[in-house]
Amino acid sequence: MSSPRPIPDPASLAQFSRSIRARSLNPLWERDVSQKPGTPCAPHIWRWSDVEPELLRACELIGAKDADRRVLMLENPAMKGTSFVAQTLFAGLQIILPGEVAAAHRHTPNALRFVMQGEGAYTAVDGERAAMKPGDFVVTPNWSWHDHGNIGAQPVVWMDGLDSAFTKFFGATFREDYPEETQPLHRAEGDSLAAFGAALLPVDYKPGGARSPLLVYPYERTREALAHLQRSGGPHPAHGVRLRYANPGSGGYPFPTMAAFMRLLPKGFAGRASRSTENQVFNVAEGSGRVRIAGMEFDFGPHDIFVAPSWCEVAFTAHRECVVFSYSDRAAQEAMGFFREAEPQG
Repeated sequence: MSSPRPIPDPASLAQFSRSIRARSLNPLWERDVSQKPGTPCAPHIWRWSDVEPELLRACELIGAKDADRRVLMLENPAMKGTSFVAQTLFAGLQIILPGEVAAAHRHTPNALRFVMQGEGAYTAVDGERAAMKPGDFVVTPNWSWHDHGNIGAQPVVWMDGLDSAFTKFFGATFREDYPEETQPLHRAEGDSLAAFGAALLPVDYKPGGARSPLLVYPYERTREALAHLQRSGGPHPAHGVRLRYANPGSGGYPFPTMAAFMRLLPKGFAGRASRSTENQVFNVAEGSGRVRIAGMEFDFGPHDIFVAPSWCEVAFTAHRECVVFSYSDRAAQEAMGFFREAEPQG
């Protein structure tokens, strides 16, 4: 028979807590930490009508040589001072003018580009140059040399998405400048698309970790795939017609930390609410509609960007046919066994 448990004495417990804190110890039973899903991040929308004039103003004030990159960061209003759009993700809008070059460098965070407006720009990654066109999804694996340039006649804008919150969390953020403004090109333009973009792999290809060997996922092909899927299968009740960008070498995500998607919402689509633990950033490629995130409603149009924090209900309505790009931290969550997704709600 066990002896009765002692009744805690509040004064003794308080004295004990003070004593162990002096030794950098804390009692778990007194902690005030949430054990529920969610983050401090808040739903928010950045409207293109507000952002575009600021980007053009930045071009008047900041030259290509005055800043490493001419980028306006999308900082979540509930996370001031962090530079992050969500707890785990960075988002920024980069603009490059005709004739400019964004000098070559590399860093430990993985980066993606989603091209929003203008043609004539290129990105060069690990010795291969690729043209950037609106709607293209571009992969820049971590620690890859990369530079950008604009050989066209108009400004080009794209969204940068990085997993820099991960490298900051682990204390593993490194960066190195290339000794020249641009890196030497040793692969023909379109090489990776030819080798990996047709559901085929070179016979001697061996996967190099979790990084995608495909540099650019052209919007034209993505749009065609979405239209075909719409004709053959119809929309999901919550997500519409949605495709996942895949690493053609492994079938996994393009990055070990970030997932990327493109969805088509038919005109009149009224989606059910769904939620997941992933932090999501959306960028509207085409069309207009409305999104409800955690009870907050936002009307959206082309190039608008909005964020949905972890475990918030999200529901889409399409006024016109919409195509919406998104990226999230789902790859990292799935790899660690954290990811959860709720069934669509009526």
